Amino acid sequence: MREPTFLILTALAGGPRHGYGIIGEVNALSAGRVTLLPGTLYTALDRLVAQGHVAHDRDEHVDGRLRRYYRLTPRGQQALETETARLRQLATAAETRLRALRPRTA
Repeated sequence: MREPTFLILTALAGGPRHGYGIIGEVNALSAGRVTLLPGTLYTALDRLVAQGHVAHDRDEHVDGRLRRYYRLTPRGQQALETETARLRQLATAAETRLRALRPRTA
């Protein structure tokens, strides 16, 4: 799973969000490292909806503009849990190897 997809699913794990809410949450989660453009986000959301990981939650009209909200589905939650476990396993392996490189103190 690519990092932007992981971050989108993580953002939606906090509850339904509209597009710009997702963009802001991804930016916050990544400490500014990942900035999604609207076109990139909506392409990813279309793909995630087609895969059954994300679903349309509701629409709201705010200041004459439509806000479409998305939510994480049970399938999306499972995908996020699986990817989180995979990343944790990789991080643990890296930490173990890095620990072996550190000089021992007397």
